[in-house]
Amino acid sequence: MSISAILGLGQTALELGLISSLTVLALFLSYTMLNVCDLSTDGCFTLGAAVGAMVAISGHPYLSIAAAMLAGVTSGFITSLLQTRMGIDSLLAGIIVNTGLYSINIAVMGNSSLLNLNKTETVFTKMKDVLMDTLAVVLVAVILVLIFLVLFLRTRLGLAIRATGNNPDMVRSSSINPAFTITVGLCISNSFTALSGCLLGQSQKSVNIDIGTGMVTVALASLLIGRAFLGKGGLLSRAIGAVLGSFVFRLVYTIALRFNMPAYMLKLVSSFIVIIAISTPYLKSRMPLVKRRWAVKHGKEGVDA
Repeated sequence: MSISAILGLGQTALELGLISSLTVLALFLSYTMLNVCDLSTDGCFTLGAAVGAMVAISGHPYLSIAAAMLAGVTSGFITSLLQTRMGIDSLLAGIIVNTGLYSINIAVMGNSSLLNLNKTETVFTKMKDVLMDTLAVVLVAVILVLIFLVLFLRTRLGLAIRATGNNPDMVRSSSINPAFTITVGLCISNSFTALSGCLLGQSQKSVNIDIGTGMVTVALASLLIGRAFLGKGGLLSRAIGAVLGSFVFRLVYTIALRFNMPAYMLKLVSSFIVIIAISTPYLKSRMPLVKRRWAVKHGKEGVDA
């Protein structure tokens, strides 16, 4: 493999990793900080892509970013409403919203399962003269989201959201409404997810109804990989770790495609990465016990001999 091919693979993985990292940061807020597993991620990602594409097609590429994020806020609000006001479990609420979003996304896309943006001006074509290429545009978006997220989580409301994830009873006893903090947290996290979908759809010049399928798995795997790299530092380093994990995950994906792995096998690769990322800390904690048992067993065998 030539150096140019390796650099090309690296750039592709970096671009896709940065775009996906916005969804990873969304899970960083909802799953890590708020302790809510939001399974509406797949549908919200597609919603952001669909809304962004339709607004861009209508001739407003910059407005498509705001419209996609607003659609994500709406999705997050409905998910939180089911949880906090209707007593539905968070996992089930995410599944319900994700299922309903499939029909909504088809409607947003004009009863079509595919949108073609080849002849449409997107935010990337608009910013080409200023920031040169796709990578620069996505990098700016990720940096802005990172700065906003870190600063927000250090505000009074952000601290309340983090406290809700740690101990909702304590938050309630402090005269803070957990329903409000959950709603705000899910609205913000879903806006990041929708932004990620919007940028991916416009970067690849097409949006299909399955564009968000499996994104919750990808984001969760990336989040856990990032935690393995920078999981014990401060808030900023942990957020950067989430972005790094997204790049590593996409790099593995890209390498797998380079070796002509069938497309249908990539979901299996995602599953294996999630299994490894989740089980590694547990297996590492069990290693001292395994070593002791091995030492005791072989010590006894030596005595018997």
